[in-house]
Amino acid sequence: MKSDMELKRQVEEELEWDPSVDATDIGVEVHDRVVTLSGHLVSYAEKLAAEKAAQRVAGVKAVVVEMDVRLLHTDVRTDEEIANAVRAIIRWTVGLSEEAVKVQVEKGWVTLRGEVDWAYQSHIANRTISSMRGVLGVSNLIEVGGDAAALDIGEQIGKALQRHAEREAKRIGVKVHEGTVTLTGTVDSLAERSAVRGVAWSAPGVRAVVDNLSVG
Repeated sequence: MKSDMELKRQVEEELEWDPSVDATDIGVEVHDRVVTLSGHLVSYAEKLAAEKAAQRVAGVKAVVVEMDVRLLHTDVRTDEEIANAVRAIIRWTVGLSEEAVKVQVEKGWVTLRGEVDWAYQSHIANRTISSMRGVLGVSNLIEVGGDAAALDIGEQIGKALQRHAEREAKRIGVKVHEGTVTLTGTVDSLAERSAVRGVAWSAPGVRAVVDNLSVG
């Protein structure tokens, strides 16, 4: 098992390697394999990228984010400008109407509410909006509707996991109840854990994912 000092060094190296992150603005501390990131970043997208970079390092048990976003003067937008841009993104990238998803912006923080048929629509909207200049954060409260049999959902997720990584699929349990998928088992890294969650969210009929996976 890696020591905390070794994990700290590898997380710092991963942050320096990621071109979307300015590692000089980020502090890294590790205690009992839990990584704490601190500092001031110039965008919400960079904050998310730093968190994902730390999660990619094998052996990291959890990531605590204590970073805040301080926009560059050139990136500051009014709430009205952000709201108009968000509505355009939802319409053009996901194909959803203003009636399907409601947008609220308060001091640069975007909140999305509504209902969609597929979970991927919610994820695309969230990912794209998180990369926008002027956005300080995103609360994605979009619910996923649609009905699908639990057996069908479980089978589709199982097949998808086998296509992605057959060895890992054998160590992961999938239970479905009323559209809620519960994942159990062991994965090798936080990045693999995130990938498994992504597979579960991509299945039709999934409304929520409960992640009970442990990192070995």
